[in-house]
Amino acid sequence: MKKKLLLSGAAALGLCAPQFAYAQGESHEHADDEIIVTGTPIAHPEHESIIAADVLTKEELASRGEASIGELLRREPGVSSTFFGPAASRPIIRGLGGDRISVLDAGIGSIDASSVSDDHAVAVEPATAERIEIVRGAATLYYGSSAAGGVVNVFDGRIPDNVPEGGVDGALRTSLSSVNDAVEAAGGFDALVGKFGDTSFVFHGEGYYRDADDYEIPGFAESERLRAAEEAEEDHEGEEDHEGEEEAFGAVPNTAITAKGGAVGGSLIFPDGFIGVSAKISRSLYGVPGHHHHEEEEGEDHDHEEEGEESVSIDLEQERYDLMGELNKPFLFIDTTKIRFGYADYTHQELEGADIGTTFNNTGYEGRIEFLEKEFGNFRGASGFQYKHRNFEAIGDEAFTPPNITDQFGVFTVREYETGNWHAQVAGRYEHTDIEAESVGLSRSFDAYSVSAGAGVEPTDNLFLGVNLLRTQRAPAPEELFSDGAHLATNAYELGDPTLGKETSRGVETTLHGEYGRLGFTVNGFYTDYKDFVALIPNGDDVDGLPVFEFVAHDAVFKGFEAQADADLFSAAGFDVLARAQIDYVRAKFKDTGDVPRIPPLRTILGLEATSSHFDLRGEVEIAAEQDRIADYELPTDGYTLVNLAATWRPGGEDHGLSVQLRADNVTNEEARLHTSFLKDVAPLPGRNLKLTLRGEF
Repeated sequence: MKKKLLLSGAAALGLCAPQFAYAQGESHEHADDEIIVTGTPIAHPEHESIIAADVLTKEELASRGEASIGELLRREPGVSSTFFGPAASRPIIRGLGGDRISVLDAGIGSIDASSVSDDHAVAVEPATAERIEIVRGAATLYYGSSAAGGVVNVFDGRIPDNVPEGGVDGALRTSLSSVNDAVEAAGGFDALVGKFGDTSFVFHGEGYYRDADDYEIPGFAESERLRAAEEAEEDHEGEEDHEGEEEAFGAVPNTAITAKGGAVGGSLIFPDGFIGVSAKISRSLYGVPGHHHHEEEEGEDHDHEEEGEESVSIDLEQERYDLMGELNKPFLFIDTTKIRFGYADYTHQELEGADIGTTFNNTGYEGRIEFLEKEFGNFRGASGFQYKHRNFEAIGDEAFTPPNITDQFGVFTVREYETGNWHAQVAGRYEHTDIEAESVGLSRSFDAYSVSAGAGVEPTDNLFLGVNLLRTQRAPAPEELFSDGAHLATNAYELGDPTLGKETSRGVETTLHGEYGRLGFTVNGFYTDYKDFVALIPNGDDVDGLPVFEFVAHDAVFKGFEAQADADLFSAAGFDVLARAQIDYVRAKFKDTGDVPRIPPLRTILGLEATSSHFDLRGEVEIAAEQDRIADYELPTDGYTLVNLAATWRPGGEDHGLSVQLRADNVTNEEARLHTSFLKDVAPLPGRNLKLTLRGEF
């Protein structure tokens, strides 16, 4: 396919997250200075947070280019992905995904259909991200039921909050990839348009383009375990071997992507804050691998039936409008007021060949306002309100969920107390949710109450220990309540339960940050006990050849840890040599029926980097163990070892914005499959890939 290099007038300054979780030329000491704004309305430095949270800065978002948020973050500690092909991949945090993980666009939900099904892409473009904050564990207190397992908050800067130095700044990036013949381009800028006394008007523009073919793999698309299971089933049922059928080899069919979009925004920035608006449009067309559409053909005797397959693709479009502002002017007991509002009109069509099979529409809006209070002695606090409205409908062959409307209102507060080296925090949230599916005559209402209490202490200047106790409640999602139909993306007939109640969790989380000379480390641990944990479980029945999966509630326990360490090893020949090691693990089990499905295995990542003013050299080894703790109807997943290398050249040195990077992913061309993916046995991760990226800042 012929490619055209397009640099449409913009796309963000932070350009896709890193293969490695540390910044170019930065040690862990600089990372500790990052401020976290997502986990609580009261911002904290990363190393003083009692919740497990990380910040990926613009510098750290400079060397990785992925087509989805899930793949962008997959190598972060405690994070995996759903990997429904390269375009549709949502983050999984500590084994939790779907409606329990909230992907935010600068504090407001993505307002799409990505939580409905794993084959639906998130309408947040990774090419325009300039900062990402990840909160592991329950963020229900601040962002509602959809954040019961964690939050990924993506900031792209399309509403400016400061005046660019010199009046204008920006960045451009373009890249080529070998594994799928991909061409990507992105760019963005901020410009000071004018000043009116103490007030400045700053304009922002951004855009991106991506075009990629089916990606290559080292062997068969189907796993060896799946092929063996299919042969055994054929032998058992006395069927003939399908020797004439051609199995996918060397590439995963129907994984091509075309995506483009852009945004404009503007802000009035004044001494006490800012107020701004933006408009964004995004469009993508991508294939859904492993998605089979079955047809019947009748012969003259009207009893001949053949199975045919048509490729299925998704044509997605979203228009979005946002308002954001902050006022740092004290009033009564309030010190700072923050407002955020977003409205989006989202639609995607699932195309079966050239025909439209199903259309998904989602129109919604979300707003929140936060009040940060003045400090009173050692006390400080913040409170806020949040409101969401979602109008969702699916029309066509795969309309497995009836049209439904969701309205959700929440109010939250957090109180903090500091004295000496001690820090204490308590928080609470009340949330009311109304869900109505008028076409089937069903409606539900839920009142959820969530609380947390935590404490942190710095026993020495180099060490911080935090402990957080929590009790949260989550209202079930409309899909969990009302689904009743064939869902070919997951090769299942999905059946909801309109009688499901609230999901309640009780847990404890700990975090330990340390910094001793050249060594820095973080260790997080968690234990969560769920009452009525809702999961999609097969029941052994089938409808029209599809196994029936039910949304059922079982008590469950999730426990595990993440640990990472950074070390500045030595300096030689103008290079600073740094090392990183990380490991994460989650164990999830139903108390009465066995293992929870699609839980990531034990994983270790080791990285080494040598940096100088003109050159960076980096290497990484990712080792995933075999996952044989499986649920019913799951196959085990083999472990894998991936080797990634990268070299970056900055012709003008660190003070100039031009860089060229050559990256080699999966150098050994290893077959790797993610156990967290519904498609793990029909779509492995991409094979060996060489990627050349040119990036310039101005």
